[in-house]
Amino acid sequence: MKQIRLDKYLSDMGIGTRSQVKNLIRKGKVTVNEGVVKTPEFKVSSKDVVNVDGIQVSYVEYEYLMLNKPGGVVSATEDRRERTVLDLVPDSARKDLFPVGRLDKDTEGLLLLTNDGALAHQLLSPRKHVDKTYFATIQGLVSEDEVERFAKGLDIGDEKLTLPAKLKVLSSGPVSEVEVTIQEGRYHQVKRMFEAVDCSVTYLKRLSMGSLKLDEKLDSGAYRALTEDEISSLKSGNKESEG
Repeated sequence: MKQIRLDKYLSDMGIGTRSQVKNLIRKGKVTVNEGVVKTPEFKVSSKDVVNVDGIQVSYVEYEYLMLNKPGGVVSATEDRRERTVLDLVPDSARKDLFPVGRLDKDTEGLLLLTNDGALAHQLLSPRKHVDKTYFATIQGLVSEDEVERFAKGLDIGDEKLTLPAKLKVLSSGPVSEVEVTIQEGRYHQVKRMFEAVDCSVTYLKRLSMGSLKLDEKLDSGAYRALTEDEISSLKSGNKESEG
């Protein structure tokens, strides 16, 4: 972490707005390495020990959270009417998190929350062809014919066909269960792809995105920080796909 202003350090960590933390600093409520600092523009780094009213505030530059998104919650940073995915992580260190991509309100499963814009861009860029795998319950018979049609790309009403997708049939019947892997993020894409083959999605859950797989131990609505290995794999995987 490079040196940053003390007021930015504290506001980034959710202590208050920039003006609120400036007031705290000027009132002598903030110490750096046990010395009172009253100038908001004072520069600090991760090596410094910063306290507010005697409580240490550690700086987290980037945060990466895996959320098992439940149905009924919108993938947004704020919404006046609906509960958002950020409402599910009230004790996050950063207050500038955002969801990487969107899951429909009724779609469940893996959602990455972070403030790392560069990584988000890598994961969402159409040029990167990052795999996203979903489990789905389908109203309608899904057979090898649909597997072949998904592999060729489908007309879902857009200017271009979808990119080839991998469809794995887990069970086939009047109600079928499948896993489908796509490399795009078009609006309602999985649902529209099944509509294109005269079926309908009744349940949809994302299982993975790139190298990141949903932790089976996470209950619906629960979250955890990514491990160092998971973060490293996500970043290195996208560098490889760029080449």
